[in-house]
Amino acid sequence: MLLRNFGMGKKSMEEKILEEASYLIQVFMENISMPFDPYEFVNTAVINIISTILFGKRFEYDNRFLRTLLDEIHRGSKVTAGPWGLLYNEVPLLRSLPLPHQTVLATAKKVDVFIKKEVEEHKATMIPGEPRDFADAYLEEMQKPEKNGSSFEEGQLEILLSDQLVAGTETTSATLQWGFLYLVAFPEIQEKCWKEIDTVLGNKASLKYEDRGKLPYTNAVIHEIQRVSNVIPLGLPHAPIKDVQLFGYKIPKDTMVFVNIQSAHRDESQWKFPNEFNPSNFLNEEGEFVKPEAFLAFSAGPRVCLGENLARMELFVFFTNILRNFQLSWPDKSQTPDFTPHFAVTQSPSRFKMLLKCRQPCE
Repeated sequence: MLLRNFGMGKKSMEEKILEEASYLIQVFMENISMPFDPYEFVNTAVINIISTILFGKRFEYDNRFLRTLLDEIHRGSKVTAGPWGLLYNEVPLLRSLPLPHQTVLATAKKVDVFIKKEVEEHKATMIPGEPRDFADAYLEEMQKPEKNGSSFEEGQLEILLSDQLVAGTETTSATLQWGFLYLVAFPEIQEKCWKEIDTVLGNKASLKYEDRGKLPYTNAVIHEIQRVSNVIPLGLPHAPIKDVQLFGYKIPKDTMVFVNIQSAHRDESQWKFPNEFNPSNFLNEEGEFVKPEAFLAFSAGPRVCLGENLARMELFVFFTNILRNFQLSWPDKSQTPDFTPHFAVTQSPSRFKMLLKCRQPCE
């Protein structure tokens, strides 16, 4: 309810994303003359969207504290999903030793300090009845007469803020990076997107999320990027609350269950081109956009990603506005892009540089 109230999927949120897209385009423009790595800029743009919802604030692109924190979060997610993370969970005796898993714990403490500072600032400045953001609204809910079994408490707020900050940044940022990589690797697809965008946009200053219905090919490309990149290949772990039968198999209560999203996204019975990057996977014979049931980038069911609408809006607005302004190309013609994923909590590409050329007159 709170996320919906503060713009998840609403036009008010779209205005913030469009504003952030303009900042991202500006910082890209400052790097127009040479190959550059988009990683830090994209990370900042994405975290600014979720930070606006949670804390009512955004960060400048040269904010060193934020860059350091994001780098540490990314490194920590690699350790968490790797062998040291498994050892930490399975062998408690190792937890106090100075092994790589200490990186994750140190990062968690820094995120915790940042979150606590934001909560204290909100407690000191909030005005009852006028919540500015998610943190304000949650704190206000805490002050209502206690309800039986209520879980609204400050410790829970800090956990929620931390979870949303990390989850709302890693996944969308990684998808955008994969998108740039595929667009430079397939210039003919990029050019077809631009022509469709240019035709629909005309003299409009920017594309809106509601325009996606007029851009079937571009919409198909964005979905195809999500399908082939498989940013979260196994989704998040779940567990049944009671013993259940599924297709003849018994799944005991509290068993950890993963959904193999990557398998669904490469299922040869579900996709026209399961093992290649091809937007036709989301287009019918008339060139209209269609979304097969096997597309599970946001999982499915009652526990589908709560940020799905926000992520869809971010991906569409960022991609279309960047493609409208720039032609993206691979700077080193002697090498080809590397699509080998780095597996962590999310799958991201190797760091890479790209070259930009203005499609509009550069200011």
